[in-house]
This record gives sequence, structure tokens and C-alpha cells, in this order.
Amino acid sequence: MSRRCDLTGKGVQSGNLVSHSNRKTKRRFLPNLCNVTLESETLKRSVRLRISANALKSVDHRGGLDAFLAKARDEELSPVALDLKRQIAKAAAAAAAA
Repeated sequence: MSRRCDLTGKGVQSGNLVSHSNRKTKRRFLPNLCNVTLESETLKRSVRLRISANALKSVDHRGGLDAFLAKARDEELSPVALDLKRQIAKAAAAAAAA
């Protein structure tokens, strides 16, 4: 399982661990990933995603999962989130037509 956020695409970064004597050794900066269940108002069901804590704050700030996915770029999203975005857009279009 990759250490990548499903919504923002945030992943592992690398850098140096610098000691007191200024020796530099490689280290990894891991994203703060959380397994969460988010509710989609358009689809009327819950969705399990593995997202970063930063993305969770962004989803809350934008007004829910549907609003976040509508505004998100397709390149950042995982295949699961991209499929979810398409389902939400399809359901929203069907609701607007009816």
C-alpha cells in the first residue's frame, strides 16, 4: 500500500537528519495518513478513504466530500477518488435533469 493521500496526492518526502555534530544521514518524512469514512450527500452513502490530516481539514473547510472533489484536479486524485468524483458528477447531473 503506497503512502499517498487519496485526495491531495501528498506523499513521502526525503531529506536529511542533521545531528548535533552536523552529520547528515538520509531520512523519510511520512505524511500523516488517516483511515476515515466520509459521507457523500449526492450519492447518499459513506466512502472509506486513506487521506492526510491536512486533506481532512480541507474537506471540512470546503463543505464536504462532494464540494472538495468537484474542485479538485484530476491529476492529484487516486483512481478510487477519481471514480468517486465521476459518480458524484453523474448523480448530480441526473438530479438536475429530473
